[in-house]
Amino acid sequence: MPAVIGAIRESTAGETRVSLTPEVAGKFIALGAHVLLQRGLGITAQFPDSAYAALPESGVSWVDDADAVLAGADVLLTVQPLTLAQIQHLKPGATVLGFFQPHARKDEVRALRDGGFTSFAMELVPRISRAQSMDALSSQAAVAGYKAVLIAANTLDKFLPMLTTAAGTIRPAMLLVVGAGVAGLQAIATARRLGAVVEAYDVRSATREQVQSLGAKFIETGVSAEGQGGYARELTAEEKAQQQAVLDSRIAAADAVVTTASIPGRTAPRIISRAAVERMKAGAVIVDIAAESGGNCELTRAGETVVHHGVRIVGPVNLPAQLPYHASEMYSRNLLNLLKPAISGGNLAIDWDDEVFAKSCLTHAGQIRHEATRSAL
Repeated sequence: MPAVIGAIRESTAGETRVSLTPEVAGKFIALGAHVLLQRGLGITAQFPDSAYAALPESGVSWVDDADAVLAGADVLLTVQPLTLAQIQHLKPGATVLGFFQPHARKDEVRALRDGGFTSFAMELVPRISRAQSMDALSSQAAVAGYKAVLIAANTLDKFLPMLTTAAGTIRPAMLLVVGAGVAGLQAIATARRLGAVVEAYDVRSATREQVQSLGAKFIETGVSAEGQGGYARELTAEEKAQQQAVLDSRIAAADAVVTTASIPGRTAPRIISRAAVERMKAGAVIVDIAAESGGNCELTRAGETVVHHGVRIVGPVNLPAQLPYHASEMYSRNLLNLLKPAISGGNLAIDWDDEVFAKSCLTHAGQIRHEATRSAL
């Protein structure tokens, strides 16, 4: 019997993405697998059930109830972490792929372990060249960086580009991007397309050329924090003070600031202080992508817009869900690219010697395979 790959409607409030798009469902079927879908799973991402109509009837089954998918799928694809109740309904021996937030969802990780389920966390996919097409953190960060600039432009009381009008010339806005990872680089590119003058900073000096290649000015602070796996290491108190002194002056000059600095599994580094906000111009805007993990700005509140001394600090949550169509396409392809090497003749056969599977595995055979999560528990 071929492996059954299932997908359900996301139950997390505000989540509009879907884990299995029609395109990717068709590719799984072409590999010999069978797909089991909950009706209406893709409606919030503009993938109605009719969008799956071209799938071969022999390769797809539809059910109304999510529990029927959970109980029937050999492999379950998700976006958000499963709830404890959903884990209890999984088919014995099932494999689950999705985001698991293991540092925050300890009870769910224990349930996956105790149930003997195999789980692969998309946030654990190693950042190696071969795994770039599987890197869901990067694909979704690109969505977040793009959307953050649109939020900044929509919130700002000014034009972003320079305009020459009959009433005179309008000077372009200055936008500062803090953090030059995938989200930051996409924010820079988007702001440049919209005509802003862009400055950017990252503690990793290796990003300088990437920033400059997109037409932005790289801010030098004399602090470098090269880390492992493409991430920055956490700064010391002295380094933070030195960084802050330089950044505060640039923050004060900016019309809009987009912050993207984060450390996976940890509280976001505080980069913009209350004092720095109070030096900004009235009407300036901060969009803090790191709001969900504590925020890069001292005044950020996740899911809210705070006004302080005339400065608006926006703390958006789950930005990729605000562009669910393309975010779902990218994420679903990440899942396909991760799982595809393990599907042979429609059957699932995981090569545990493969670095990608070994390092992205969260639980397997009654054990927590990810060392940091195991230590935390």
